[in-house]
Amino acid sequence: MSDRLQFIQPADWAPAKGYSNGVLVRGPTLYVAGQIGWNSKQQFETDDLGEQFAQALDNVLAVVHAAGGVPTDIAKMTVYVTDLDAYRASTRSIGAAWRTRLGKHFPAMALVAVSGLLEPRAKVEIETIVAIGHKDATG
Repeated sequence: MSDRLQFIQPADWAPAKGYSNGVLVRGPTLYVAGQIGWNSKQQFETDDLGEQFAQALDNVLAVVHAAGGVPTDIAKMTVYVTDLDAYRASTRSIGAAWRTRLGKHFPAMALVAVSGLLEPRAKVEIETIVAIGHKDATG
């Protein structure tokens, strides 16, 4: 767990499942633009929502790593999907993709259904806010 993130849970609330209700962030903050499920050459390899979710998450993490962060630095995530039924039907593959990349790290999250995304083949878009750690003088 990152020392830059403090997860906030009101004492009298039931525990959140798969997300956090609030995250207090310390240090530099990275705002990752919405990432969709295409590869680094901006080409879609699949129209499956679960597979696009995994690729979009990989794209988010590529930006996080490029900034010197790690997956557990993610404080806030918003996921936009074009089809809630397809999302619900893909929860197993989405969960597997999540566990492989983020383990049991659950930032503050929102899932939003949208009528479409800029790229017509895109089924999902993920944007994040990340608390990047400080680097020391050696690196």
